[in-house]
Parts: sequence; C-alpha cells; structure tokens
Amino acid sequence: MPESTESTSAQFAGLDALAYVHDLPALSASLKQQFSDFRVDEELGFAFTGQGEHVCINIKKTDLSTIEVAKRLSEVTGARKSSIGYAGMKDKRGECTQWFSVQLTELEERALQNFESPSLQILETHRNSRKIRIGSHKSNHFQIRLRDCIGQQSEFDDRLSRIKREGVPNYFGSQRFGWQMSNMTQVQALMISELDKSVPADADSTVSKKRFKRGMLYSAARSYLFNQLLSQRLESRSWNTYLPGDVLNLNGTDRCFVLPDGAEWDQELQQRLDQFDIHITGVLPGLIDMKDKYVSRGESADIEEAVCKQYDTLLEGLKRCGLQASRRAFRFLPSELKWQWIDAGDDNENENADKNENSNTGGAQDLILDFSLPKGAYATSLLRELCITT
Repeated sequence: MPESTESTSAQFAGLDALAYVHDLPALSASLKQQFSDFRVDEELGFAFTGQGEHVCINIKKTDLSTIEVAKRLSEVTGARKSSIGYAGMKDKRGECTQWFSVQLTELEERALQNFESPSLQILETHRNSRKIRIGSHKSNHFQIRLRDCIGQQSEFDDRLSRIKREGVPNYFGSQRFGWQMSNMTQVQALMISELDKSVPADADSTVSKKRFKRGMLYSAARSYLFNQLLSQRLESRSWNTYLPGDVLNLNGTDRCFVLPDGAEWDQELQQRLDQFDIHITGVLPGLIDMKDKYVSRGESADIEEAVCKQYDTLLEGLKRCGLQASRRAFRFLPSELKWQWIDAGDDNENENADKNENSNTGGAQDLILDFSLPKGAYATSLLRELCITT
C-alpha cells in the first residue's frame, strides 16, 4: 500500500470549500420548499424503433428516487431489476419526468395498469429494440422556483446574465457524495481494504457484496478528485484557458482531442473555445490505457498529478479496482436560460423582470428559472454560482 497520511477518518471537504468563478454570492434563496419548485424533464438522445422486447415508459414521479421507481416497476411487472433501464438519476424531492425501459412481452405489459399512484404517472409508452442505458439521454430541462430571494434583484439578474454568457464550472453535485460526505468516508475505507488485504472491511458494511453500491462509491471517488482539480484550475484562473498539454472536448459530444505534437494554440482554437464549441477537460482518475490518445501532458498533467496525489488512497484504489480513466469538460453552458420575478406566494408566473429592478427583494419576491443542461451537468452547480440556497 502506498504511503499516505490518509485514514478511514479522513476529512473530505464539502462543496462549499470549492472555488467559485468570481466570488461567494452574497445572495440567498429557499430551494425545494414544495415539490413543484423543482421540475425536471428528461430528453432522450435517440428515437424509438417502435418494436422490440423492451417497453420504454415516460414516467412522472413526485418525491421518489429513480431507484424507488425502478423497484416499483419490478414489483408490478415481475421483471428482474437488472432488466430495468434508465438514463440517469433524477432528484427525489421534485417533480421529474424520466424514461425507463422494462423487458416485457405484450401480455406482461398489461401489468403496467397497476403501476400508477398519486406520486407516479405514466405519460407515454413505446416499444424499443434496446434497453435504455446510463448516459443515453441528451439533456434535462429544468424549471426551478427560488423562494424568498434575499438581496438586490439587479445582482441576481447580473449573475444570471454572467452565467448565460460565461458558463458554469462543471462540478459534480452534492448528490454524488451522500449525506455529510458519507460516500467519501465509505469509499476511503473500501479503498484501504482493497490496497491492504490485512485491513478488514467495516464489519457493518455490505458494500463488498453489492455491485451497485460499489459502483456508486467508485463514482463518488472519481467525482471528488475531479472537483478538486476543477477548483484548483478555477483558483489559478485557468479553468477556461488552454494550458500546454490540455485535452479538449467537442461540445455536445463525448469526443476528445489533443493538439498534435509541435502544434501551437492559435487564434482559431481560441475562438472556438470562446464560443463554447470546445472545452478544456479534467481527468476522472483510473487506469490509463497505453493506447489512449487523450491523456494530458506537460503543464496540464503536472497539475492533475499534484491534485490527485493529495488523495493517494483514492487514486491507487481506483486503479487497483480496475477503473478506467476518462475525461470530463470543466464547464457547461445552460441553453435557453430565462428567468422571471413573481410576487412571493403568487403561483401565476407572470413575467415582471423589469419591475423594481434595483430594489432589495427582502424576501418579497420569488425567482423562476428555466433552462436546459447537457447530460451529466448539475443544476445545483448552476445555482451555486447564483446564490446560497437553503
């Protein structure tokens, strides 16, 4: 096992310790006071075949996690949990529509008539030849109501305009890390036991027996290391500035590229970066395939190594467990970002953004946000740059 000052009691900093684009917001608002305050609609990235052994179901869920919905589908239809697919996790506390797939015959499909409840509604169904896989969605559309906004309305507007223009740090949200970073404490213990077999795993833990739980903890470790790297690049003001050896991502795709040996960063590439056609990426740590062409080098690699080496147990544990390294863009740009102000307690979303433009909201107004995000981007990362939410 590599030498490290880390231990099972290692303290992992929360998201409030990560750097901001400009500064810590002095604004505040209340989030998710009602389920309807947080609405998410998932858009898939493919068309249905219209036939096949899988039934794709668009489900509206309220105050239920994605896993709870999948469990309910399994109970009602008798389908194995492993045959149920979905593109990604959606927030529990909110009104969310997302797609699930279940492997069912036409006769078995009739069982879906027993699925609905006050918190679950089937919006539409389609036959498809393939199961819905993680990451197969294109985007998520959000409508979020921030209640009792405290601070100058003009400051909220200015920050939103800046977000719309400059983009947002692509941090992983708090959902990845569990209550009070509990996933990080668990994955630290798991990695120590993986690296040193003489150290027994927690006797109360069933992690080693649960493939899903282990996968979730691996994701938490990689996400935490990525967040630390992005925070470092923000502090050095290089999160949206090319450094020698950076790996770049083509907007809206999973494709990456690096500059050929001897090539220089030029005005055309800078223009593409400024226009959000390409993005700088950071590493999601793990094993690096010798054939992988998209590996950071030079100054960029030095920064990644320095940040990740602070968490040797996580870094080496991910490699020992066979996780393959990948890349993630450092930023995202919300599409079609709109907002409007309404009187607090008023459910009529009448646009009045010009009303009392320079007044202090003093808790008298609510703010409605409407935008779409690419897959993998967190709405909470956008909200973090706008205001403190409670």
